[in-house]
Amino acid sequence: MNQTLLEVKDLVVDFDVREGTVRALKGVNFTINRGQTLGIIGESGSGKSVTARAVMRLLAKNGAIANGEILYHLRSGDNGSGEAVDVLDLTKLDPDGHQMRDLRGGEIAMIFQEPMSSLTPVYTAGVHIMESVTLHLTGRSKIGKQMEKNIQASSGSRISKAEARERAIDMLDRVGIPQPQQRVDSYPHQLSGGQRQRVMIAVALSSNPSLLIADEPTTALDVTTQAQINDLMVALQDEFGMAIMYITHDLGVIAEMTRDVVVMYLGQIVERGTVDDIFYEPKHPYTQALLESIPKMGQKTGARLGAIRGMVPDAFSVPKGCAFHDRCTQFMPGICDEIVPASIQVNERQVASCLLYDEKVMKEVAHAG
Repeated sequence: MNQTLLEVKDLVVDFDVREGTVRALKGVNFTINRGQTLGIIGESGSGKSVTARAVMRLLAKNGAIANGEILYHLRSGDNGSGEAVDVLDLTKLDPDGHQMRDLRGGEIAMIFQEPMSSLTPVYTAGVHIMESVTLHLTGRSKIGKQMEKNIQASSGSRISKAEARERAIDMLDRVGIPQPQQRVDSYPHQLSGGQRQRVMIAVALSSNPSLLIADEPTTALDVTTQAQINDLMVALQDEFGMAIMYITHDLGVIAEMTRDVVVMYLGQIVERGTVDDIFYEPKHPYTQALLESIPKMGQKTGARLGAIRGMVPDAFSVPKGCAFHDRCTQFMPGICDEIVPASIQVNERQVASCLLYDEKVMKEVAHAG
């Protein structure tokens, strides 16, 4: 049975700006299985949000996918010997076309960082949810045979306004909004930050997506509300059986929410592995530095947190060789600043883009020494 939901292969994204062309993503590769949670971590400017927007085909007008594939595996029914799967390359679809618009919000949903800028202030919470329901659960989608069957089973035919409102109230109740019958008519400014984020989750889940992309969904919230939102997402994932691509810079959230982790730096994936391997046996010096920068239980009072020296370089000033070499504590002069590391299978579960694991390079270093 094919459990693959999304495959991103050699994804390259460019942005045209006044100074020239910026390469924001440089050959990104990862896979998300059905029902899986994949965490994507890295500093600001590492390419996390660009990756999410590329998958959704929501890049800014000056951005373009220059190379690669984004393969979405859509279930198309059981042929008696397992699931048959339709595979769509999202890079080949028109971002504004009907097929991509049916996928976006229907099969693939996204929660953005700041709900106040994502919710339209002149529309109520209910209207936001009802719009998603009527767009994606009315039998209009022509993407896949099984998807049409699912839509018809869930809606029967075109959903009426009253039915859409009832579903909106039900979704508000599911995401923990108190008094959903009244809150359905509340405007964004009448809701707290946590409630607005719950409304965003309700909008995203109202069409029963197979993949939810959460782009730092709790950044603007207090710690208690963050925990509530994350617990809510886990509970709803169990209920809906969806996969989650969780983007954050909070390593504690990654440890709690995910099973597999991708570490990004300057538009590249520098390490991939299970959450246990990443936290207990990180291979890439960048991953190691990230983990050293977080507080630890039992740490002495007054002890300084580890910090990664320097800053993420400007997009037009990417260092030669390994992009991280100018901040790396294990920098090898004449090697790291000359050779671009390839992705190396360090063990059965981890891949790292670091010359420390390139046997040929390290043999030359040992011989020279």
